Amino acid sequence: MFERTKSIQLSVIKQMELLASRYANVVSLAQGIPSFDTPSAIKRRASRALDDGVVAKYSLSPGLPELRELIELSLANDNMFYDWQSEIIVTAGSIEALTATLLTITMPGDEIIIPDPTYTSYREVIRLCGCEPVYAKLDEANGWAFDLETIKNAISEKTKAIFFCNPNNPTGTVYSKEQLLALAQVAEENNLYIISDEAYKDFIYDDLTFFSLAEDLKYRKRFIRVFTFSKAFAMTGWRVGYVHSDASIIKEIMKVHDALVTCAPVVSQYAAMGALEMGQEWIELFKKEYAKRRDLICTALDSLGDKLTYTRPTSAYFVMPKYQGTKPSFDLAVDILAKVKLATVPGSAFGPAGENHLRLSFGRKEEDIIEGMKRLEQYFNSNP
Repeated sequence: MFERTKSIQLSVIKQMELLASRYANVVSLAQGIPSFDTPSAIKRRASRALDDGVVAKYSLSPGLPELRELIELSLANDNMFYDWQSEIIVTAGSIEALTATLLTITMPGDEIIIPDPTYTSYREVIRLCGCEPVYAKLDEANGWAFDLETIKNAISEKTKAIFFCNPNNPTGTVYSKEQLLALAQVAEENNLYIISDEAYKDFIYDDLTFFSLAEDLKYRKRFIRVFTFSKAFAMTGWRVGYVHSDASIIKEIMKVHDALVTCAPVVSQYAAMGALEMGQEWIELFKKEYAKRRDLICTALDSLGDKLTYTRPTSAYFVMPKYQGTKPSFDLAVDILAKVKLATVPGSAFGPAGENHLRLSFGRKEEDIIEGMKRLEQYFNSNP
């Protein structure tokens, strides 16, 4: 009994939030939830659909045609050209899209290469699908960049895909066009799929440009791209996203998507339409606020000197400082929570290379960041 779930665990991020719920007056810089409410224009779009009585029934399995058309236009604005009828599926968030994708392209026993560190839930999704995650260590000294030789050495006859998020959670770095094209060439030479979760692509700082392999037609039949409305539009609770790829791949993913959820929540699909119709100004507002909060948290980290060293994030809303000493990061995070009532995420949650790090989110309110960093400084000053 429960053989399938023995190899997976509850996300360490969720474990830390559950532990934090046992304490009073906790400040959390742990789970990556935007501090903002869903913009009012998006809520009005969903409310109108409720009033019109159009949300009570299933949509077509791939999603509302009007929403998929809007997604096609949105993608085209970003130099990605996909047909709304045959190459886009609206999903119940990005995790459902990723699960459906992996169940489609893999068989039990296959291996999936993931960067180290990378988002913690990827490992569990891979194992749930009967596959094995294989870590390829990122180059921390080079801004957490891909190390192509490490990736090449991780490839075996069982490897089916390379799977990453860009921008990267937890490091807050964005992969360059040159890195991605080099990675795609490795995939091409080894006949591998590439899966990219681009949830944070709207939050890029320092005048950097964002590139997706979906822009390059050469890799169309091996590249699968996932996006969620959760982070860009402060819609984590709405559970809506999408996956797109070549029609030959989407046709197969559709079968699994239909078996898993039938369709994404219809009221959330209307909200997603509102996001694409009216949400761009909110993205710009959120981005400006996150950039300010990044400066705030980095200034606080600088005041800690060599107790915490870090790579300045250029995207998303996470920073992953490294600490001195040998205490396991999970034990350290639990100790910080117990002693100063601050919730963080241990770096080991994101892979072996995450050990001796903590992930901090600056997606939280400014006052939480200020208070949280005061508590972190208090902890390290009291526990040298």
